[in-house]
Amino acid sequence: MSILLTGETRALVQGLGKEGQFHAERMLQYGTKLVGGIRPGKAGEDVLGLPAFNTVEDAVAETGANASIIFVPAPFAADAAIEAIEAKLDLIVLITEGIPPLDMLKVKQLLKHSKTRLIGPNCPGIITPEIGKLGIMPVEIYNPGRCGVISRSGTLTYEVAAQITNAGLGQSTCLGIGGDPIIGTTHKDALELFNNDPETDMVALIGEIGGSDEEIAAKYIKKHMKKPVVAFIAGSTAPPGKRMGHAGAIIAGGKGTAAEKKKALRNAGVTVCDSPADIGITAKKVLEG
Repeated sequence: MSILLTGETRALVQGLGKEGQFHAERMLQYGTKLVGGIRPGKAGEDVLGLPAFNTVEDAVAETGANASIIFVPAPFAADAAIEAIEAKLDLIVLITEGIPPLDMLKVKQLLKHSKTRLIGPNCPGIITPEIGKLGIMPVEIYNPGRCGVISRSGTLTYEVAAQITNAGLGQSTCLGIGGDPIIGTTHKDALELFNNDPETDMVALIGEIGGSDEEIAAKYIKKHMKKPVVAFIAGSTAPPGKRMGHAGAIIAGGKGTAAEKKKALRNAGVTVCDSPADIGITAKKVLEG
């Protein structure tokens, strides 16, 4: 069992340029079920053994695809996401960084009236070990297990996954939800999915300064979470008003600090690590009681 990316996932690649082909090849090597690519005006071509289509709608009709990963450049990425939503895909992974917030507002509004789950933008994607990946993560650090991982940071997703593997736990599914101010799947959304997954026993949650996503997640954990959560919040030393990496990682108006987020999570019963180096061993201790 896993969340979102399962053995039934049949995915398209939107944007089969240099970057898209590079990562598509590695997804195929990992066993991901990629069934086609979108290359407007080049339908009928073959790329990496994948048939090319002009539109997502055409590809779905021909292949039965139910998911997509998007490598389209930022000025056109929102339109690519909207096309995938209108084609009624179950899952979209939007890798692209630098999408204008106003464009993402349109996507977010459309998502509210659809069945589609969006991960990203500005994210490393999703992996279910030994099932497949829709993303850019290095697969060597992942092993099948029963710990779910949710992270705003791509690099910390990899660090935490490696620690959990080294601790002998393994992962059920890992999501890099993205570091932009407007994203499709939040910490709370992912927690709810893991909470209802019988094959996930605990969750590692990685947050960072900026916004209120972690505080909202803490409220959900306190009221509904049936499984232990271990967390780390990046950005403890960040000065107010200065963006630290991700577009959403900025303390504005005194809100969104690491201290506030840690306090909210601890008040919800979460085990909060002060260093990312402690997550793996802490997760093992929590899970083993």
